[in-house]
Amino acid sequence: MAHGNRNPKPGDLIEIDRPLYQHWALYVGDGYVINVTPVDEGAPSLFVSTTSIFTRKAKVKKQLLKEVVGDDEWCVNNKYDRSRIPLPVEEIIRRAERWIDREVTYDLLGSNCEHFVTELRYGEGVSDQVRKAVIGTTAAAVGGILLAGLATVFVKGLSDNTSRRERKYE
Repeated sequence: MAHGNRNPKPGDLIEIDRPLYQHWALYVGDGYVINVTPVDEGAPSLFVSTTSIFTRKAKVKKQLLKEVVGDDEWCVNNKYDRSRIPLPVEEIIRRAERWIDREVTYDLLGSNCEHFVTELRYGEGVSDQVRKAVIGTTAAAVGGILLAGLATVFVKGLSDNTSRRERKYE
């Protein structure tokens, strides 16, 4: 996994590689992380994104890192440190602990698990996976529009050539 290691320090962002997305948590020390989980207490935390997408709600939990990770790959990934200044560790932890057991709004594009932990670390919620998904979707849409336009020009050109040939032989 990119951008990190497996020796977290308090305040570090933890990226967990799920099959279709990345789940994010904040390491608070002693093997624990704070992360958003499904509101449904029976649902395992590794299904947070799929469950929370439909309910638009999540709950903040303090859990053992190994329980949140399960069998998935993970790493410390403070990638935003290149463009943002982290808050002091004590403040990051204090801010995070205030959220434990509280219900929060969950929105895949504007308020997901990555937004949550980056807000705690930097005071600003950001999400590269959302940015990449939006750019990818936009690029695919623009590509589709361009292809449709080219196809229209091509078909129109064929039609015009056929019409000219028909008139030529009349």
